[in-house]
Amino acid sequence: MVDAQNETSRHNGLFNNWMKRFVLPSVLMVVVCLGSTCGIYSFTPGGKSSIKTIFIPQFENKTIEVGLSGQMTDLVVDAFIRDGSIKVVERDKAEAILHGVLSNYRREAYTYDEADNVSQYVVKVTFTVELRNATENEAIWLETFYSEGIYNAASESEEDGQTRAADKLVVDIINRTTKNW
Repeated sequence: MVDAQNETSRHNGLFNNWMKRFVLPSVLMVVVCLGSTCGIYSFTPGGKSSIKTIFIPQFENKTIEVGLSGQMTDLVVDAFIRDGSIKVVERDKAEAILHGVLSNYRREAYTYDEADNVSQYVVKVTFTVELRNATENEAIWLETFYSEGIYNAASESEEDGQTRAADKLVVDIINRTTKNW
């Protein structure tokens, strides 16, 4: 009987020791983490932009490439409409204005075949985009976006590369504008 009590006492002591050494520090760490910086992560949509309406004028073109800035403007407007988190409106009803400038455009050989002929080209575009507060005319953000679009020289056109580059840019611009990181 004494041996059974000693054994129980020994197990209780080991259990208490284990609780003090491992479980309590782990619980304490979780509580501290939840109450401090780890607590900033949330499943609620708190990262959304406070802007509700936007005006998007025709993007400028500072290159010799014709039509790409207009295509880009149309793609960005369509993407905002599809996204739905910020409504595209006329200038006098907008909280913010999104200005864009096509500042650089290049088409270069990307890959070659065994005979040293170009098999793929890459279109490289750079857009400078600025979001401004419509009432105070103050910059909310200004960023330069760069993108590439690769296309097959034998079966596709330069416009295919432009479209691929523009699609990537649109995603970046929408994310930068609609998310409040």
